[in-house]
Amino acid sequence: MCGIAGFFDPHGRLRATEYAAVADSMAASLVHRGPDDCGSWVDPQSAVALGHRRLSVIDISPRGHQPMVSASGRFVIVYNGEIYNFAALRRQAQNWGATFRGDSDTEVLLAMIERFGVVDALKKMVGMYVFALWDRSEHLLHLGRDRMGEKPLYYGWSGGCFLFGSELKALAAHPAWQAKVDRDSLTQLMRHGYIATPRSIFAGVFKLAQACVLSVNRAMAGGRSDFSPQPDVGGHCPRSYWSLRTVAEAGVHAREQASPAAAAAELERRLHQSVRHQMVADVPLGALLSGGIDSSLIVALMQANSDRPIQSFTIGFRESRFDEAGYARAVARHLGTDHTELTVTPTQAREVITHLPTVYDEPFADASQIPTALVSQLARRQVTVALSGDGGDELFGGYDRYFVADSLWRQLRLVPHPLRAGLARVMGLLPRVLQRRVMSLVAHRAQRGIKLDPQAHHYDRMLVLAAMPSAEHLYRHHVSYWKSPEEVVVDGREPKTRLHSPWRWIENGKYLDQMMYLDAMTYLPDDILTKVDRASMAASLELRVPLLDHRVVEWAWSMPLASRGGGAVGKGALREILYKYIPKSLVERPKMGFGVPIGDWLRGPLRGWAEELLRESRLRQEGYFHPGPVRRCWQEHLEGRANWQYQLWGVLMFQAWNERRTET
Repeated sequence: MCGIAGFFDPHGRLRATEYAAVADSMAASLVHRGPDDCGSWVDPQSAVALGHRRLSVIDISPRGHQPMVSASGRFVIVYNGEIYNFAALRRQAQNWGATFRGDSDTEVLLAMIERFGVVDALKKMVGMYVFALWDRSEHLLHLGRDRMGEKPLYYGWSGGCFLFGSELKALAAHPAWQAKVDRDSLTQLMRHGYIATPRSIFAGVFKLAQACVLSVNRAMAGGRSDFSPQPDVGGHCPRSYWSLRTVAEAGVHAREQASPAAAAAELERRLHQSVRHQMVADVPLGALLSGGIDSSLIVALMQANSDRPIQSFTIGFRESRFDEAGYARAVARHLGTDHTELTVTPTQAREVITHLPTVYDEPFADASQIPTALVSQLARRQVTVALSGDGGDELFGGYDRYFVADSLWRQLRLVPHPLRAGLARVMGLLPRVLQRRVMSLVAHRAQRGIKLDPQAHHYDRMLVLAAMPSAEHLYRHHVSYWKSPEEVVVDGREPKTRLHSPWRWIENGKYLDQMMYLDAMTYLPDDILTKVDRASMAASLELRVPLLDHRVVEWAWSMPLASRGGGAVGKGALREILYKYIPKSLVERPKMGFGVPIGDWLRGPLRGWAEELLRESRLRQEGYFHPGPVRRCWQEHLEGRANWQYQLWGVLMFQAWNERRTET
């Protein structure tokens, strides 16, 4: 795994002698992503420079050095990622006469691009990657990203230069960098805990969408006014070479003829194939193991494909309701892995928080970023590459919210919306004791039990849900923290996303299909994969995700929904495969997630830190948040009248990030 960076300077802001130094500086900011080697390639006459930091995993010799020039000399590439089928592609290339200097997948990618062109070459790739490719013949810069969005790439215009890099800190290392916080993007952070692609926290800086290629020439790189990076608003836009929507819609149609038994057998074959491919490395390799369904299955398949014990890693917490270490230990013992476990003290966990603004150099507010950083640090002490079980929830219906939303909507849709909305208004006028009795009846009728909390804000939430006009509105509300972020962010206007655009959803899918699709397009790349990429790369650990092999994804969508999601429990297909390797009793338990007791810490050891960041005079002076709603939530949280940990964590992560930004 690596870090890439570079720029296109069509207006000649830099002297020719400065190109290499600037490219090296941009790449140096990514040393954690590539501590083993570095390099740059510049062409001042064409106004382009590429920088690279290398974490050596495949062909760790100097022959894998980047930037790398193609055999013909036409293309120059900086690349971050792994192409898991590179050995087969290499053999194909040799059959048509291609020769190779080394054994890296980078050189194979270049050979494929020379033969087929950028877009058609990517259709042949299996892997996770981003790259910047300079075409010396056409004077075009191509930026590309993998199908599921496992690896990140930012780009944008600043001071007349087109800048790009694996992380924002690389763009900030360019002398033309001019950063202005985008308040509209800040509303997205408040709603979801992340900023949705293609936006970033900075105006004019974007994330490249998954499965896309963006091609930029001199005119575009100069910041031409009619150039738009967003696929849905017209103008020049990234080209998609694979579509999850197309995959999902085809799968929904195909599953009508699918045999559950045959579909499960093919899924198991593809999972074995994916795990075998992703176990290829020229450096030590292991796995992150939580003891849940997904990570246990990945470790089981790794062990089945290995002739020696797999190294597995987990962390535990002293707070029992957050500790899964015992489950992971039992799974590791049964599979015979070489298991390493670390029990993290609250002090150790809280120390990570001070580094989060640097690790996530765009504000990011999923609190499971803390244990993810800790387990990545633990694994890196012994291995350079690790496999994880991420992606299983979005592919195989693993989140409780899917079934809660589906069950609740089955009840709500029986009553016309105008009547429900009117009843909700009337209910809001009743005493709390009567509200509780009525809502208890609704919860009892739901197929998936809805737990009622005696706190007043919970009843208010139930009344809001009862008045939802559609299933789409219900789900968007379900995955939101601040429900009205424009009331929190000063001068913020919330941008539209896929969650606001039913016309962009899959056709003929059931409600569960829509929720999994939406999460795979938004929450998965912008939250889950962002979290694991930044946390692992901060520790110089390459993290691979076998469940997101696009061949697994495509097959999963073609499976019968009942066997894929498993009815009321989720992950039915994964569970059946896992039970071949691990007794059901070791993994069957309620889903815990991968969290820390942030709510308790904010009332305890983190209270002073949080109070300073949320001080009313400070909020007013900095001018990003309206103090009223923030301070009201803070007081209610401290007094135990409500648990606003997620809403407060979003504000705190921005405040901590902004403090670090203004200090440097």
